[in-house]
Amino acid sequence: MKKEHRLRKNEDFQTVFKHGKSVANRQFVVYTFDRNDQDPSRFGLSISKKIGNAVTRNRIKRLVKEVIRHQLDHLPLGQDVVIIARKPVATMDFHDVNKSIHHVFRVAGLMNRNVRQSRS
Repeated sequence: MKKEHRLRKNEDFQTVFKHGKSVANRQFVVYTFDRNDQDPSRFGLSISKKIGNAVTRNRIKRLVKEVIRHQLDHLPLGQDVVIIARKPVATMDFHDVNKSIHHVFRVAGLMNRNVRQSRS
């Protein structure tokens, strides 16, 4: 993910948790917060040590980042999104992760908006 699409500061994560809305399925919890601007959407990942060792957690991060990269054109601008992985993700392959994230984004209202015009 490009630097402009990353959510990094603890302050930003806390804003999303406190003021954002959450949607979940069995594999992921997604918190979304609308910044009301036209800057690129930013994404943060949280994968607990309960899910597995470092190799497993890093694999999950790579899968989720790749799914986000493929879906950037279909996501609205001005959103801060935090994705929390749950334990079943540890055994999923790319296609299952893609379907699960696509589902939870659709439920959160991120996929059906037609506001994305161009990628800079």
